[in-house]
Amino acid sequence: MPNFFTTASLEDRLSEPSEATLTSLGELKGDILVLGAGGKMGPSLARMSRRASDATGVKRRVIAVSRFGDSKVQAALADSGVETIVGDLMDEAFIASLPKCENVIFMVGLKFGTDGGEARTWATNAYLPGMVCRRFAGSRIVCFSTGNVYGLVPIEPGSGSVENDVLNPVGEYAMSCLGRERVCEYFSRETKTPMVVFRLNYATELRYGVLVDLARQVASGQPVSLATGFFNVIWQADAVSMALCSLAHATSPPFYLNVTGPERISCREVCLRLSELMNKQVSFRGEESDSALLSDARLAHRLFGRPRVTLDEMIVWTADWIAQGGETWDKPTHFEVRDGKF
Repeated sequence: MPNFFTTASLEDRLSEPSEATLTSLGELKGDILVLGAGGKMGPSLARMSRRASDATGVKRRVIAVSRFGDSKVQAALADSGVETIVGDLMDEAFIASLPKCENVIFMVGLKFGTDGGEARTWATNAYLPGMVCRRFAGSRIVCFSTGNVYGLVPIEPGSGSVENDVLNPVGEYAMSCLGRERVCEYFSRETKTPMVVFRLNYATELRYGVLVDLARQVASGQPVSLATGFFNVIWQADAVSMALCSLAHATSPPFYLNVTGPERISCREVCLRLSELMNKQVSFRGEESDSALLSDARLAHRLFGRPRVTLDEMIVWTADWIAQGGETWDKPTHFEVRDGKF
């Protein structure tokens, strides 16, 4: 198989701004503060912010805030022109010390370890957003959330939760994320702070994501569970682009937005395609359930255009990366979990 990416070229691709991003950040006023920038998506978002601002000649600070457990991530951001601030966002004094910026991307969240760590999950996902909203009242805020707040929906043609559907979170993680949304909505209404609640459903790149989980199972010969037989994904750079573009759509009360790819994806069909590409046999266990976590992101696609990277490109790139022994972060998505216990 051809080798499509190196780690360096992958990082470059993940932070490459789209035309929509260039237009949006070219018109946006003010600095950009990224809270939780040391996670899976944060570095790409911060770099894309910097690249789009530079490309459009807009002079602004892009500031990345995180504990930065990996000092290499902090150093790489600094090398790309992103300012970094190290600290614990659960510390109210630290939040108070941060510079006030016109634009805030709030990416902090806790998912895994929820089962048995419920109190910490709620503190991170519902209490911390209140502190951030108080500190940055009046700024534009994009608050990352999740499609988990909808719960499972029936597998039907054209199925997928839309933004005004009744919410039905299952498990402490999903409930705490709904708590985050409600807290943000409260402060948005009370302080007239414009916000976007960004309900993301499975961003993926080559080192983590649902497709990586499945490719690793196919490569190792591990039977693939079909309990959750369908899912959505979006290439991480496309999700990042939409997050930055959504700043221009922040309102009070908040603007709610689903973000994922256009397809309802079959787990079985993806694994068969990976099997073909990687020249590996694949086996399955169980049968597809009649429901899954699925989101309808047509509103985001109307606003920002369809994702640049297609599903087949993601599958081909992932198969190549795993077959070549590319780096993975060993952070499984647990997309197959159906009881909300992560």
